[in-house]
Amino acid sequence: MNLPDTGLPVEASIPGLRAALRERTAAVLVAPPGSGKTTVVPLRLLDEPWREGRKIVVLEPRRLATRAAARRMASLLGESVGETVGYVTRTDRQTGPNVAIEVVTEGVLTRRLQTDPGLMDTAAVVFDEIHERNLQTDLGLALALHAKGLFRPDLRLLAMSATVQADRIAGIFDGPVISSEARTFPVDIRYKPGPRKMWIEDHAASVIREALRTDEGDILCFLPGFAQIDRVARSLDGIDAECHRLHGSLPLDEQDRAITPGPGRKVVLSTDIAESSLTVEGVSIVVDSGLARTPRFDARTGMTRLTTIGVSKASADQRAGRAGRLGPGVAYRLWSKMEHAARRPDIEPEILSVDLAGFLLDLLHFGVDDPSTLTWLDPPPERAVAEAVDLLVALGAIDADRRLTDVGRTMATLPLHPRLARMVADAGVDGWTACLLAALLDDRDVFGGPLDERPVDLALRVKAVVDGDRRADRRGADRVRRTAEDLARRAGISEGPVRTERVGPLLAHAFPDRLAIRRGSPGRFQLRLGATAWVPNTDPLAPEQFLVAADLDGKRKDARIRLAAAIDPEDVTFAFADQVDERTELAWEGNRIVERFERKLGGIVLESFERRARPDDRTRAMILERIGSDPRTLDWSDPARSFVERIGFLHRSDPDSWPEWTVETLAADPEPWLAGWITGATSLEEVREVDLLTVLRTTLGHDKAARADREAPVRMTLPSGREVKVDYSGERPSVAVRVQEFYGSTLTPQVAGRPLVLELLSPANRPIQITDDLAGFWKGSWSEVRKDMAGRYPKHNWPEDPSTA
Repeated sequence: MNLPDTGLPVEASIPGLRAALRERTAAVLVAPPGSGKTTVVPLRLLDEPWREGRKIVVLEPRRLATRAAARRMASLLGESVGETVGYVTRTDRQTGPNVAIEVVTEGVLTRRLQTDPGLMDTAAVVFDEIHERNLQTDLGLALALHAKGLFRPDLRLLAMSATVQADRIAGIFDGPVISSEARTFPVDIRYKPGPRKMWIEDHAASVIREALRTDEGDILCFLPGFAQIDRVARSLDGIDAECHRLHGSLPLDEQDRAITPGPGRKVVLSTDIAESSLTVEGVSIVVDSGLARTPRFDARTGMTRLTTIGVSKASADQRAGRAGRLGPGVAYRLWSKMEHAARRPDIEPEILSVDLAGFLLDLLHFGVDDPSTLTWLDPPPERAVAEAVDLLVALGAIDADRRLTDVGRTMATLPLHPRLARMVADAGVDGWTACLLAALLDDRDVFGGPLDERPVDLALRVKAVVDGDRRADRRGADRVRRTAEDLARRAGISEGPVRTERVGPLLAHAFPDRLAIRRGSPGRFQLRLGATAWVPNTDPLAPEQFLVAADLDGKRKDARIRLAAAIDPEDVTFAFADQVDERTELAWEGNRIVERFERKLGGIVLESFERRARPDDRTRAMILERIGSDPRTLDWSDPARSFVERIGFLHRSDPDSWPEWTVETLAADPEPWLAGWITGATSLEEVREVDLLTVLRTTLGHDKAARADREAPVRMTLPSGREVKVDYSGERPSVAVRVQEFYGSTLTPQVAGRPLVLELLSPANRPIQITDDLAGFWKGSWSEVRKDMAGRYPKHNWPEDPSTA
């Protein structure tokens, strides 16, 4: 290839790099910003003998950098993109049959490795700006190392960066580190922290105005997100310079105008997209907010949020270096020197802090079910992997053994998070609506303005995109439609009518764990996992019974719902039919048993009611258990209690012939004797209506009960002729009667061959003697008792010999 010397600093490193890739097949190139590594190195490798007509694939972390790198290389060759140099992103491609260098975004490389694990048409993979440590970069690197080890020992791997732990990567690559000296100019670092209560946007705008007055050259300002860029741009209205926004979601023509020189001074407001791998021409002043938006996954809530964080020292140096590309420059840091000293030295790898569901699905599609079998710069955390497995199982993408299901294989082919991929893959006749909804959820910048002015209802957002509603940014809406068309093409879905009423049921496929039911006042909801969430009570979704929340603010308690759609109860039942838990429980309510019915989906109670229980084996068991725990539950009538006591006495007299009954032992184990008599009972009142005497006599048997009546009679006739009740509650049966009832008798009555205990009473019914030997009493202590009684009760007869009275 006849490429003249570009004069860029990286040219001096090319010979060493070529030698390393010939001898070791892998290398790490450390080259500062502005050295030309992104565009020069791939071109200088085209004539290497190991290429053998195959492609050099250059991996870039961002779409904007991908297009810009391809265009710059093509211009160095005097060609158009698509001839020798092409590019492929998820939504755009310019390539051709003769392309030898293909610049791709990270996900493109992953999908190629899944379909062609050996990358048979590829001679080398170049990982540009590897220091950014995006998840897809780490995944692509691990899969490329795997492919090199198993299928392609001749595959060349090259990692390039300005700031990187070179020795560490070189150890994994088993290749040398090659350094390139940069043509750098001094950058004057100025720390300019703003007032404590001042918004970063206001402070940035103020410093930009100051720099325009005091310094010369174009300004590149780093801000965390599009919202901050937009606010600063509005604040700079009227300045004596062109103001450009630079963000990955902007149209290509606007991005091009931001990165190319203009006729006068310009101010470029950018996210960290311009930090590395992308050159903004003409910049000599950098204003750095020191902030970036980065994804953070909370395993406890299962949600990933873009969080604004302070950038690392390495990132701050990268940003400042942009001011020293053309000559001496100035970098304003909108924080203090002391704060800078406390910042972490390097970028935190995304693999340690983001949702790994898509990452794991990609691995499984590649054929790896255990991430630990691959080589990583930083291995994925076990807990995050476990959370990803749980989500993929819940989405039906994998089974319990981590095997891809049919729907999982379809999901893996779609460039979407697994949640959205499941929604598209399972949409059926609503496929086109699902594609639009997925594209909308994948694009966070279609609806701008204050949070409270954006519609929470995704059905309204879809309608606004389709109808060209003014609430949806026109360019963003066009971008969503293009993305939806690409998804539909990949999924084999034809465009059709958009049914916004199906947005809720579609979301249920993507977010089955975020179904919410209204609890209490309008706007208050309970999520399926148990936590509470809310929308403003003035929001149109506030009165709905069920919502599916697609986005929440990440709070673990009482999260604000930012995006959601309503779903009918019938659709809830249909969507979650195999996950609804119907439970019927029996419980005591006072003295009666009630049946409580409940239909639950996770922590959400879909339906519940209470009714009187129907009698069955369960109610009978509950009643018997209640009796066993509290003997007072049974209504022991005097005849029933007496019968138990009589049988207890007979047992003590003849243990082999009679059961050992007491009220306590019978109540403690009621099942053998009572169960058959309470089959229709569901309350203690019904149990107490049962005649326990009849139950016990039946249990004992007719013949034995009659024998008990004979051997342990309920009543006995006294010598006086009167009948009295025998008391069997003590150790021995007894009767309590006035002593006069036994005048004329010397025989002590017996029960079951044993004498009764006689409690002989005075006329005032006070005990005067307890004895089981009446004759002995008459002959013995009666004389003393007689004297006492005669003195107390002179009107009564107190004979000297009662046996003959």
